[in-house]
Amino acid sequence: MADRHPSLRAYLAGALVARTGDDMAGPALLLAALARTGSATGASSLLAAVTVSAAVGGPVFGALLDRAARPGRLLAGALLLYAAGLAVILGGLGRVPFAVTLLVAVVAGLLGPALSGGWTAQLPRVVPGKRLPRANALDAMTFGVAGLAGPALAGGVAEASGASTAVVVAAVLIAAAAPAAWRLPAPAGPVATPAGPVATPAGPVATPAGPVATPAESVATARPAPMTGLVASGVRAVLGSPPLARATLTSVLSCAAQGLMIACLPLLGERALGGAGFGAALLSGAALSALAANAILARHPRAVAPDTVLWAAPLLQAAALALAATGRPVALVVAVIAVGVAEGPQLTALFAVRHREAPDRLRSQVFTTGASLKITGFAMGAAAAGPLAGCSLPGALLVAAGTAALATPAFFAVRTADRPARPARPVPRA
Repeated sequence: MADRHPSLRAYLAGALVARTGDDMAGPALLLAALARTGSATGASSLLAAVTVSAAVGGPVFGALLDRAARPGRLLAGALLLYAAGLAVILGGLGRVPFAVTLLVAVVAGLLGPALSGGWTAQLPRVVPGKRLPRANALDAMTFGVAGLAGPALAGGVAEASGASTAVVVAAVLIAAAAPAAWRLPAPAGPVATPAGPVATPAGPVATPAGPVATPAESVATARPAPMTGLVASGVRAVLGSPPLARATLTSVLSCAAQGLMIACLPLLGERALGGAGFGAALLSGAALSALAANAILARHPRAVAPDTVLWAAPLLQAAALALAATGRPVALVVAVIAVGVAEGPQLTALFAVRHREAPDRLRSQVFTTGASLKITGFAMGAAAAGPLAGCSLPGALLVAAGTAALATPAFFAVRTADRPARPARPVPRA
C-alpha cells in the first residue's frame, strides 16, 4: 500500500501538487489575461499557446529524460523553469507587446509534458513490478484530483485575491513539487546512448588481420546518437509497437471527443441548467466520477485487463455523449458522470499498457510522445467544437459521440494489421 512505501508517498504527493498547479494555471492565465487586456480572443490565444507547444516539447523532453543519469533532477529543473515561465508571462501581461507574451507562453508550454508523461514514466523505478498495477491506478487518480481541485482553486483564489494571485499560487504549487522530483530514483543500469542498431553475425566471427582497437579507441568511436535520432526512435517505438500504437490511437480519439464535449459545456449549462457557470460544475462531476472509478480500480487493479478497458471505455463515452445530446437536465448529469466513469479507468489502462510495452531505454519518450499526441487530439476537438456548436449544439455532441465510438474499431484495426500472415502451403515437388 502507498502508506508503507515512503518513496511512493513522495512520488504521489509531488505528482499531485505539480498537476494541481498545472490544472490551476490554465484557468488562472485565462482570467489574468482577460482582466489585464480585456480581450477574450487574446486570453484564449494565450491559453492555446501554452497548450499547443506541449505537443512539440513532449518527444524532445522525453529523449532528454531517457539520456539523463538522474532524470529526477532534470524533471525538477523543468518544473522550476515552467513555474518561472508562468511568472514571466504574468509579469508581461499588459506591460510588454502581447506577441512577446505569447512567445514566452510557447516556450514555457514546451515543458508541460514534464508534469504528465515525464513524471509517470519514472513510476517503475519507485515501486517493484508486482506493486506497479496498484501504484499505476493511484498515479492516475492524481490526475482526477488535480482536474477537480485545480480549476476550483483558480476560481476561488481569483475571486478572493485576484486573477494575478491565482497565477502566482499555481506557479508556487508547481515549484513546490521540485524536491520530490529531485529525489526520484536513478535508473538501475547504465543510461543507454545507442549509436544505432548493431548487426549480430549469424556465422563464425572472422578474426581481424589488422591491429585490434583498444577499449579507449572503441569508446571514442561509439558516439552517442544525435538528439534527432533519439526523438525519432521514441516515435518509432510508439508507432512500431502494435499494443502502444493502438493504445495511443484510442486515447487520441477519446481526447478529441473530450475536447469537443468540454468546449460545449458552457452552452449546455446555459441551455439545460439555466447558466453557463453550471458547465464548470458538470466538469467537476465528471472529475469526481473518474476519481471514484479509479479508486475502485486501485483496490482491484487486476479485475479487468488494460487492453479490454481501452476499447470498452470509448463505447461508454460515446453512449454518454449521445445521451447528453438530448439536452434534458437529468440526462445531461447522468451523461457527464458516465463520461468520467469511462475516462478514469481508460487513463489507468493507458498507463498500464505503456509501462508494460515501453522499452526501458525509451520509456520517458513513449510517455511524453503519447501525452503530446493526446494534447493535440484534445486541442483539435476543442477547436472543431466552436463552429459545430454554433450550427447545432446537439450535432456537435453527436460528432463527439461518433469520434469516441471510432476509437473501438481503431483499436481492433491496429490489432488486425499486426496479425502474422498465414504461411503459404508448401508446393509439392513433382
